[in-house]
Amino acid sequence: MATEGENVTGDSTNTSNQSKTDSSKDNTLTLEALQLLKDAQQQHGLRHGDYQRYRGYCSRRIKRIRKSLHFPQGNRNRVAPKKLTPEMLLDARYLQLPLFCAERCWAYAMQLKSEANTEPRKRFHMVSKLKKAVVYAEELESVGNSYKCDARTKLECQAYNAWIRGCLEFEGERWESAMECYTRAKTIYEKLANAFSEELQIIYQQRVDEISPNLRYCAYNIGDESALQDLQKMRIAAGEDQLSFKLDDLLSQTREKQAATLSEVTWRGRTVPVKVEAVRLFLLNMQDLNSELEVAESLDSRVSIYESILKQCIDAQQALRDTLQEDQVFKAAVRGQPIDGKISNQHYLHSYLMYIRLTTTIDRNLLMVENLKQNLPENNPEEGRKITKPQDLVRLYDIIIQNLNEIPNLHGIQDDATIASEIETSVLGYKAFRSFYIGRSYASAKKWKETVALYQRALDNCKKALEGLKHHPSSPKLKEDISALQDLQQHISGQMYSCQAYSILDSSTSGEQQFSVPVNDKRPLEDRLDEYITEKSLTTKKAILTRFPPEFEPIPCRPLFFDLALNHIEFPSLDDKLEQQKKAVAGGLTGIVKGWLGGWGKK
Repeated sequence: MATEGENVTGDSTNTSNQSKTDSSKDNTLTLEALQLLKDAQQQHGLRHGDYQRYRGYCSRRIKRIRKSLHFPQGNRNRVAPKKLTPEMLLDARYLQLPLFCAERCWAYAMQLKSEANTEPRKRFHMVSKLKKAVVYAEELESVGNSYKCDARTKLECQAYNAWIRGCLEFEGERWESAMECYTRAKTIYEKLANAFSEELQIIYQQRVDEISPNLRYCAYNIGDESALQDLQKMRIAAGEDQLSFKLDDLLSQTREKQAATLSEVTWRGRTVPVKVEAVRLFLLNMQDLNSELEVAESLDSRVSIYESILKQCIDAQQALRDTLQEDQVFKAAVRGQPIDGKISNQHYLHSYLMYIRLTTTIDRNLLMVENLKQNLPENNPEEGRKITKPQDLVRLYDIIIQNLNEIPNLHGIQDDATIASEIETSVLGYKAFRSFYIGRSYASAKKWKETVALYQRALDNCKKALEGLKHHPSSPKLKEDISALQDLQQHISGQMYSCQAYSILDSSTSGEQQFSVPVNDKRPLEDRLDEYITEKSLTTKKAILTRFPPEFEPIPCRPLFFDLALNHIEFPSLDDKLEQQKKAVAGGLTGIVKGWLGGWGKK
């Protein structure tokens, strides 16, 4: 906050110095009101639509200006308002006081307007703040008409007062007076744009562009039927800037009057009533989608139209979902439980909105696919544009296939064999495109076998899709789909021949590359003596010539010999020898005893 205050003080100081210099030259004061406001709005919140931040900035700036001019509104204990008069204009900063007071009230009103969607009572507060802003703007114009101000300042004050009053009349739905005020402001800003340099022309022209949609909306409410088409053209030309959101609001307000005529809708042979206002507005917008796309020239404008439709579809679905909270069948469907029998009309309408959302997303993605195809390398894209990779197209086709697979599962059409067959045929066609671009990505990596296999799968899916389209002559894009698949079929055939040729060239040149390209082969030299490979490690001290220690190798075992002849030999009898041994043993024992007794007797 301190930094912000310092910057603003510096701005006010520069403005005061400039005003003093101007006054010293010709004794007139100059207030570049619109340029001053635009710079403040861009730096303090309105670039992102933050009106509360901008309102706080205006309050702080008013306080600083009053302090620097010694023009307080009382003291600590009491408020004593002072009215600004032309005789007080000794500095251009006096003109900034009513200007930023009006801006503060206007910013507060716009903040309340955004909050009034959920709290309707705040709309009364918004109108009162706009009335207060008109009071300050009238004070600015009366003071700015002083002889001390130059012609530019007078015109700026008149234009700003007319614009603020036009905002008040517009919110009060007083279309004729609002149109008159806006026309006056637009005329003054156009004259100022033609009188100054190119930089100032841009600022004034921006304010003219902001006023033009409000003028056409007022004209439509007065009775001009062509005003709606003008608003649509402005929306298409706006793209994705801040003006586009304002135009979306005006278009939605314009179609509110037409919504009363749309009471029912028919889809897949079943007619259901449309009771929710948001759904009516969305269906009216969908009726004008094709005409808006035909008028749109650039890709960005068409993508912006699709994004706007998808946003409105989501809002309509949410509004319809709120009304289905008491539908037990819908609750069961949300939880993923199976449903038997016929669903309610509002539940069927919800499925219809989901179908529109999915098909619109598919159309948006197909538009992005066509744009990316223009930047493929073979199409020679413009210099400075990003080259498209096959993987980018594969991702988009994946999303398209996923959205298509969700359509047959919508409640109410699950038993519809016709739509299931149509979706199956469409999925096969997009799978053919996806397989083709996956093959392109493999071809860039020189994986020829995988590439040929993917091309063959794409060719098979392409043939199946063409056969399926013959059974659906009522398809809305039958001719376009058949033409696209036939072109893809011819392209795949050519790419397969090219892929085979490249694979042969790579296999024939692989032997030549072995002599020139160093290879890091970890096998020892003794295992590849019949191959010549350039390897720098062989000329160093760490050359791998053989494995050491050598690996274990299996060897044959020593033979085992068995003496089988022993079983057939008859040995001689040894009984006589056994008797002789027994006698010898007995005689030996008696001799030992006798010798022992005889020796004892002698002793």
